[in-house]
Amino acid sequence: MSGARIRVALADDQELMRSAVEVMLEGPPDLELVAQAADGVELLERLRARRADVVVMDVRMPRLDGIETTRRVRAEHPATRVLVLTTFDLDEYVFAAIRAGASGFLTKDASAEELATAIRAVHAGDATLAPRATASLVDFVAEAPQPVDVEALLAPFTTREREVLALLVTGASNDEIAGRLYLTGNTVKTHIKAILAKLDLPDRVHVVIWAYEHGLVAR
Repeated sequence: MSGARIRVALADDQELMRSAVEVMLEGPPDLELVAQAADGVELLERLRARRADVVVMDVRMPRLDGIETTRRVRAEHPATRVLVLTTFDLDEYVFAAIRAGASGFLTKDASAEELATAIRAVHAGDATLAPRATASLVDFVAEAPQPVDVEALLAPFTTREREVLALLVTGASNDEIAGRLYLTGNTVKTHIKAILAKLDLPDRVHVVIWAYEHGLVAR
């Protein structure tokens, strides 16, 4: 419903980190911390009892790490997005988690404002990465492109959706797409939502990976 708060779950094996994130999330009125867990097993138990819109996930945890936990969260709760917390930028564990279905990542030294902004972006399906991170991500997780029938691949999309898709995979923001195609921001969001639904992908990060894997974008 309109004005509903974004329900956030947190998984990190460090109690100090959990406490810090809890404090960070006390300020924004649109965010609500609904569950905490020290590892992936505990998180999955929590999520079966309490729905979350976004999971803030550490990748290195005992019993069940963030990579496998991300895979299970996405399988059991398709509407729940995952934001990875990492100590090091461009970490191979982060890339593996994104391959498993995470929508983006944030380093643990991020500010409260950066965390809140990232949670909102992931929840909206607008998760984006810096150009350097995107290039490294594609190199790590995207498989070598296979010969494809481009027309058959793009057949499910309308002409306008193809135009939006072509700009989206270049990393263009919604505002940039709107300006280039003379559309409103809401119209762009509607087209992107349709594209994600037709590809059965959670966000634009995974659309970029898909485009590279199918040879629609050159490395």
